[in-house]
Amino acid sequence: MTTFPFSAVVEMDDLRLALLLNAVAPAIGGVLVRGEKGTAKSTAVRALAAVLPDIDAVAGCRFACDPAGPDPNCPDGPHPRDAATITRATPLVELPVGSTEDRLTGSLDVERALTEGVSTFQPGLLAAAHRGLLYVDEVNLLHDHLVDLLLDAAALGTNYVERDGVSVRHAARFLLVGTMNPEEGELRPQLLDRFGLTVEVSAPRDPAPRAEVVRRRLAYDADPDGFAADYACAERELAESIMSARARLANVKLADDALERIASVCAAFGVDGLRADIVTARTAVAHAAWRGGDNVEIEDIRVAARLALPHRRRRNPFDAPGLDEQQLDDALGAPDDDPDDDPDGIDPDGGGAEDTASEDAAPHNTDARGPDSPAGGADRADGSTSAAAPSGPIGSAAPTRVAAPTDPFRIRRLEVPGVGRGAAGRRSRAETDSGRTVGSRIPTGRLSQLHLVATISAAAPHQRARTAGHPRPGLVLVRDDLREARREGREGNLVLFAVDASGSMAARARMSAVKGAVLSLLLDAYQRRDKVGLISFRGDSAELLLPPTSSVEAAAARLTVLPTGGRTPLTAGLLEAHSTLARERLRDPERRPLLVVVTDGRHTAGGDPDRIAALLRETGVAAIVVDCESGPVHLGLAAQLAAALGGPCLQLGDLAADSLAASVRAIREVA
Repeated sequence: MTTFPFSAVVEMDDLRLALLLNAVAPAIGGVLVRGEKGTAKSTAVRALAAVLPDIDAVAGCRFACDPAGPDPNCPDGPHPRDAATITRATPLVELPVGSTEDRLTGSLDVERALTEGVSTFQPGLLAAAHRGLLYVDEVNLLHDHLVDLLLDAAALGTNYVERDGVSVRHAARFLLVGTMNPEEGELRPQLLDRFGLTVEVSAPRDPAPRAEVVRRRLAYDADPDGFAADYACAERELAESIMSARARLANVKLADDALERIASVCAAFGVDGLRADIVTARTAVAHAAWRGGDNVEIEDIRVAARLALPHRRRRNPFDAPGLDEQQLDDALGAPDDDPDDDPDGIDPDGGGAEDTASEDAAPHNTDARGPDSPAGGADRADGSTSAAAPSGPIGSAAPTRVAAPTDPFRIRRLEVPGVGRGAAGRRSRAETDSGRTVGSRIPTGRLSQLHLVATISAAAPHQRARTAGHPRPGLVLVRDDLREARREGREGNLVLFAVDASGSMAARARMSAVKGAVLSLLLDAYQRRDKVGLISFRGDSAELLLPPTSSVEAAAARLTVLPTGGRTPLTAGLLEAHSTLARERLRDPERRPLLVVVTDGRHTAGGDPDRIAALLRETGVAAIVVDCESGPVHLGLAAQLAAALGGPCLQLGDLAADSLAASVRAIREVA
């Protein structure tokens, strides 16, 4: 099918520029495109591949060696100087989210090796992408160790395979592009740093460009070939510009004063390590080549910094990406330019305006109080103040307060009992494609990871019959003898928080500590690759504030502004948890849930919570109760709820990783 033309993409100046700069200089390290759904991320990436120049390759080489300089380590080589060549389009390889390590890097064809005696290397997607474009949609959902392998190959330009008795290396130079929707979860900062550039995209808010997007899309859908023909001249000019910039790249000069300016900018923004400096320098050189210059100028550095630094400034997943334009100008020692005069047509506001808006919208340091507290703010013993907040949809008749969470802390690992087979992560035990070998099984498809001992054991009883009459008998294997390794690692779970936001929680000014603990649990869920959901119950009902998602930022934002006050409908909260988990079980049956109920155990509205707790226990939901009761008199209601749910009851202090080991023993006893 005809590809949507790259030159027909409306606006998206930063995205198009970042892709083109990487096409000019792949050593930049690729592009990470972050944006909401429906913003033409995938369309732009696929369109870029169509304008990249064709490549010459050695005929019959599975690794697309360049005839002018073939890879000396090519597994299909060495190639003679007069080898036949072919010309083909620049490859576009897409990496599915569910890919395995051997599919990505390649591996020994174990089945042929054992049954036919043929030792061959089966190339992976990295080999297919050599000298082309490797596209990973939803890269944030890809397993971390695969992202590590991918980024290592992109940085080194070489793929190393050391597994299954194979020792192979081959060239793997490609333009790496990853796209992601932040609502579905973030990449770890360590992985973010490995992407050269990052771009935030969003749909235009102005009706005129929105209408133009729809107009062009409808025209393309009606006649793809005719639409592409209208932009054929622009596409040819774009391809020629890429070739010219590539030829000019080696001659662009990066003077010492420009390099020192780059270093000062990176230092001013406090980025970790030196990768930011290197990427910014490479991007500035590529931008100079793209605009036709011979020297790196201040405008090249500004553009490079805007693309290379925002994602490297994040210290934790709750930090919003973005770059302060005024701080950038100060670091560059340049006057504040008029946005309309920007030479590259790029909106200089970037993500800075969103960051300012986010800071303005952040709640003030307030405290939650009881339902009978006065409407105005009041001084607390520690000097902070509390302020009234609008009532939420739950228990709207009751007075409410909003408490700011305390600082997050390191949480000990809470696990789901048993062994699952869910999404790869870092929380609970599970059968995975990576990890330690715990057994073997009969393969159901193509053999991926051979379990040698189990294979020999399965073949041993049949050797006498198979080797009868052979003068030099040896081990004879057939397909039914093969066994693959069964490995155990860690999985990500669905962590559903049910937070008591009633007046009994606010009466003793505990909500700040409770929110701090839940925020810490959310941060832990992010690091362990969990999905999270958030339920609040207060007043007369419960509400699902955040349906299960991989975006812990969204959960943190809802938690921060969560109001408190009113009665305690504990039963309603458990019922909402039961309904939510039932729906998620249909959507994602292999992802096991962990219900975390944060409450003091009181229930002053609704029926008996023990009945719903027993129902949750019967459906196999693993649960933990975090007891928030304080004061001289302890009723122990949270412990009773935990017993009904069949899970441990932890105090707030037991959540910290450096607390007493009693909570760990409690969890293991339940498991």
